[in-house]
Parts: sequence; structure tokens; C-alpha cells
Amino acid sequence: MPEISRFFGIAVAMYYEDDAPARLHVYSGTYAAAIDIETGAVTGHFPPRALGLVQEWRERYQADLCDNWRRTRLRLPLRAVPPLE
Repeated sequence: MPEISRFFGIAVAMYYEDDAPARLHVYSGTYAAAIDIETGAVTGHFPPRALGLVQEWRERYQADLCDNWRRTRLRLPLRAVPPLE
């Protein structure tokens, strides 16, 4: 899993094989979801409190996430994104 960040027990990854729209994947325990980088639309199941943290982080680092999405399209190494503190 190409992990780009981890905070509060939440792992965040992006996959080179994903098709548009640009999204990230989040994991916590037995929960997993995909989140659209631009809109925040969620596919999957994630605890509401943890999802709120991820959405706050996504909004704060949206430019970095979009840059990493572009890097997946070019098959370049992904850059770490700072965790939510």
C-alpha cells in the first residue's frame, strides 16, 4: 500500500492503478473508504469521527494531494503529506 500519511490510527494511501476521479484511500481497523480529493465524496464505511478528521486533513492538504494524484498518473514516487496534529 503506497501510504502517504498516518495520523490518529488512520492510514492514508493512493494507488497508481486508480482511475479518475482523483481519490485517496483511508484505513482504520476494519474500516476502509475511498474519498474524492476535490469533493470529499465517500465510498465505503468509515467511523464518523475519524471521517471528520480525514475530511479536515483533506481540505488542509488538498494541493499536496492533487500533486500526488498527478504523480500517480506519471508513475512517479509519491510524496509524504504531513499528518493532522
